[in-house]
Amino acid sequence: MVVSRVSLLAGLLCVTGFRVRGQNDTEPIVLEGKCLVVCDSTPTTEPAGNALGMSVRSGSGRVAFSAVRNNNHEPSEMSNRTMTIYFDQVLVNVGSHFDPARSVFLAPRKGVYSFSFNVVKVYNRQTIQVSLVLNGWPVFSAFAGDQDVTREAATNAGLVTMERGDKASLKLERGNLMGGWKYSTFSGFLVFPL
Repeated sequence: MVVSRVSLLAGLLCVTGFRVRGQNDTEPIVLEGKCLVVCDSTPTTEPAGNALGMSVRSGSGRVAFSAVRNNNHEPSEMSNRTMTIYFDQVLVNVGSHFDPARSVFLAPRKGVYSFSFNVVKVYNRQTIQVSLVLNGWPVFSAFAGDQDVTREAATNAGLVTMERGDKASLKLERGNLMGGWKYSTFSGFLVFPL
């Protein structure tokens, strides 16, 4: 009789004093504490040297934020100097790594992060360019430049690798947002640590 490796692993963990929860062989086994064990019982997909097909991730690695611009933009001395796009309402800030006062995300660890933004211009006949900047350098950008519409958004999303302490924010590279962008958003989260 063949015993599945998931059952074997669950049995081993129970013997060592951990409680294991899981419905079947395809669901993750969650241990008490801050640990998640994911098992793959398909031998052809396991990397060499990992006989149990285990991946262990820290449960404290949850990092996510989402912020919106709730009010129309009125340039301040700070926004005119840095061209940083500020967000005045935080919807989610898991881990508290998004600084709402400066609208800057600070990476808590090295990893791959996902970011998306949507910056709206209203009744503005000029082109705007918005960039996600990492430590002051543009990584990816978006344009909104249609002259014949009353509302348009510069929108983009992508993945970036960040080191611990790296900073990400949105910067207005071109144009003017005065009076517009009431419904703009900026979001990000840790996809996985490296």
